[in-house]
Amino acid sequence: MCLRLKFTGQDGSLRVEPRPALRHTNDMFDFLHDKIDGALKKIRGRGILHASDVESVMKEVRTALLEADVNFKVAKDFCARVTEQAVGESVLKSLTPDQQIIKLVHEELKRTMGDQFADLDLHSSPPVVIMLAGLQGSGKTTTASKLARLLRDTYKRSPLLVPADIYRPAAIDQLKTLGKNLNIPVFDTQPGDKPVDIAIRARDFASKNMCDVMIIDTAGRLQIDTDLMDELKHISAAVMPTETLLVADAMTGQEAVNVAQGFDQTLSLTGLILTKLDGDARGGAALSMRAVTGKPIKFIGTGEKSDALEAFHPERMASRILGMGDVLTLIEKAVEQVSLEDSVALEKKLKKDQFTFEEFLDQLKMIKRMGSISSLMGMIPGLNKIAKQVDPEKQEAELKRIEAIILSMTPQERRNHEILDGSRRRRIALGSGTKVEDVNKLVKQFVEMRKVMKQLMKMGPGGLGGLFGGGGGGPLGGLGNFGGMFGKR
Repeated sequence: MCLRLKFTGQDGSLRVEPRPALRHTNDMFDFLHDKIDGALKKIRGRGILHASDVESVMKEVRTALLEADVNFKVAKDFCARVTEQAVGESVLKSLTPDQQIIKLVHEELKRTMGDQFADLDLHSSPPVVIMLAGLQGSGKTTTASKLARLLRDTYKRSPLLVPADIYRPAAIDQLKTLGKNLNIPVFDTQPGDKPVDIAIRARDFASKNMCDVMIIDTAGRLQIDTDLMDELKHISAAVMPTETLLVADAMTGQEAVNVAQGFDQTLSLTGLILTKLDGDARGGAALSMRAVTGKPIKFIGTGEKSDALEAFHPERMASRILGMGDVLTLIEKAVEQVSLEDSVALEKKLKKDQFTFEEFLDQLKMIKRMGSISSLMGMIPGLNKIAKQVDPEKQEAELKRIEAIILSMTPQERRNHEILDGSRRRRIALGSGTKVEDVNKLVKQFVEMRKVMKQLMKMGPGGLGGLFGGGGGGPLGGLGNFGGMFGKR
């Protein structure tokens, strides 16, 4: 059973109590959002606030931060800075003091996490060397492959993966397999090789084979020890990495901060990658890392798939914590999946009322590649609470059900849903392993979606209309309306 320290009583004394189990969530900051949102609710909508009101709310915010595994000093300093600004005359006597304080919290969250995205430094002479360090089990090997894919697809680089964990032959084989699956070259490391020699030979190999970036997957330990640090120092001295990134498991909470400090003292880290943020991470490590170590979080791992590595944008993350959505990330995800030509073609079909089950199936497949419906809805302002009501497992099953139903239709039926009479629906249900009621429900929802998309088209390119189906051929084709498909059956 996990334990936590909790502040209680007027004297601020501590007591130990069991920590409640954290439900699995698609959004790594759901726990933190719920806690801070609960504290700020007390001032929302109030036209008059006193200094005592602010201090009371910020005490609750501090408790929320501590329960989310934020470092104690970081939480204390965070609340002190917000309180100092919030009790000023300009805030308390403004027309909307509650909004002013929420804005201050947002700004402080952003500042604590680093203000802006810290990109990779790829300006050195090729091959640019990126060394990944971290404890055993932090996810270095899978992160190395994800980073290589990101460098190839987003940065348009030619990466080389270098397995340097000679103590775990399985790690070498794993990286070779991951590289093969992604069609990314992997240096042919043998278990008997020395890590420093591997790094030097890999650099020569990269130069001869036109690989402009090499990613070294180093060995880990269950804990920091002298032998590990000496090995990492020797590798670093031999190949002079431009980036030395610590891969840290976010689920370890405050311990991840201690690990980062330990590695930084030896290696002078240039940045951090937080992994396993799709699990039971409470978000506290992300808030603490930058403040305690002074090193920026550059990327976050949000799943097991090879594309589940995202750039860490403090401002966007601050907005998500406060339930303000993250439209910029949503747009970026959409742009990655939809070409301009496809978007324009979809817009023309929408204008001509030619959106059929074929286009609907294409949109579903595209959205599945972007991530879960609930995680995408959570990025849209105002849909955060609805997104939490969506069960990820039921959502996945429902997507498969919808896809099976559409694939059981003939091409003619997909292009013209109006010909779907009773006998056709019975045949489709039989072919897809579903019930006639399921087919009827899907057709009804599809018709409703077409109506919504017509309305969005009339909105023009302004606001969210362009993103969700209006002017510009919105690549998400009415995502907001998908939410209703995944509720209770």
